[in-house]
Amino acid sequence: MWSVWIAGPLAVLMALAAGYGIYELLRFLASKEATSQKPASVHEVIRTTLAVLAFVAAVLTGVYAYRKQRLTEGDAHRADDNQLAERYTTAADQLGHDEAAVRLAGVYAMARLADDWTEQRQVCIDVLCAYLRMPYEPDPQVTDTYKEGEREVRHTVIRVIRDHLQPQAPTSWSACNFDFTRATFDGGDLSGSQFRGTVSFNSAGFTRGTVSFDGAEFTRGTVSFRRAWFTGAEVSFQGAGFTGGTVSFYEAEFGDGTVYFKGARFASGEISFDRAKVTGAEVSFRGAKFTGGTVSFHRTEFGDGRVSFHSAGFTRGTVSFHGARFTGAEVWFHRARFTGAEVSFYHAWFTGGTVSFYRTGFTRGPVSFHRARFTGAEVDFNSAGYIGGTVSFSEAEFTRGAVSFTGAQFTGAEVDFHGAGFTGGTVSFHYAGFTGGTVTFEDVRGTPSDWGPFQPPADSAG
Repeated sequence: MWSVWIAGPLAVLMALAAGYGIYELLRFLASKEATSQKPASVHEVIRTTLAVLAFVAAVLTGVYAYRKQRLTEGDAHRADDNQLAERYTTAADQLGHDEAAVRLAGVYAMARLADDWTEQRQVCIDVLCAYLRMPYEPDPQVTDTYKEGEREVRHTVIRVIRDHLQPQAPTSWSACNFDFTRATFDGGDLSGSQFRGTVSFNSAGFTRGTVSFDGAEFTRGTVSFRRAWFTGAEVSFQGAGFTGGTVSFYEAEFGDGTVYFKGARFASGEISFDRAKVTGAEVSFRGAKFTGGTVSFHRTEFGDGRVSFHSAGFTRGTVSFHGARFTGAEVWFHRARFTGAEVSFYHAWFTGGTVSFYRTGFTRGPVSFHRARFTGAEVDFNSAGYIGGTVSFSEAEFTRGAVSFTGAQFTGAEVDFHGAGFTGGTVSFHYAGFTGGTVTFEDVRGTPSDWGPFQPPADSAG
């Protein structure tokens, strides 16, 4: 208490000194304005001095009260933080428990904590995502690593995340980041979720069951399935929207099962399937809409299985199959529409399987098969329509297999086969129609097997 006995008298002395100083100042000012008829009133000076001192005291009292309230709030906030930290520790311990029922309780406890603890919400979400990244054995026959009830716990984590990503969620996690790197999914429902942050499924495995992203919205951020592997699950992005940002399936492997992008919307972003491999799965983009931006299948391998772009729409932007390999899969572009888009199959290889552009429409934008290699696949452009723009097969090689332009219609387009080689296989222009525009077969090697509407020179040199 010794500090109180010193500070108290000092505060009183300072107040008296301040009061005296204010009194002298006011008396000096009053004396300057006084006259012989109206001398300065000492009582008025004292009254004014007391009023000034009362005002200063009120201000100091308010400052003291505000400071005391802040200290009280700080103590309460620290108490809340301590309580939240204890809840975090308890939930984390539950997630690591041997009993599935306790782990389930930990999932819900961590989710409630994320709702209540705004400052550490991302940390709580990271813990739930980390749980899915833990080693997981879905097969009960593998007794040494299989954990009873683990599948239900993992699906509960996915369900809790989905519920917080719905438009009507009381507490939204949509702006947060989600890291599912190397996680294993044997089912799960994320339909209708809205992702506005960074989402990573890098090296994730979709092994069995049904995983649904139907109607999900990925907006602005980065969505990555880099090196993900699809080996038996049915994965659906039906009606999903990818708007802006970056979507990457770089080096993803579609080995089995089905992956549907039916009716999905890709708008004004970068969509990459570069170096992906289709080795048995069915991948469908039927009715998907690609608007603006860049769609890239650079060096993608279509080795087996089935890939469909039936009725897909590509409007503006760039669509590139640069260096893609078609070696055995069935790839369909039936009735797809490329409108104003720049389409490139530069140096693509068609060595096996079938690739069909039946009734595909190419309008206005440039279409390039420059230096493409047709060396064994069955490729048909039957009844395809090319309106305006340029179509280039310059320096393409037709050496084996069958390529058909039967019934294709080129209207007002510049069609270029300059330097192409027809040295084997079957190439047919039967019933093809060329209206307006120009068609160039300069410096070609060999001759197509069926010239269709063209009349070759006598020496059939092209």
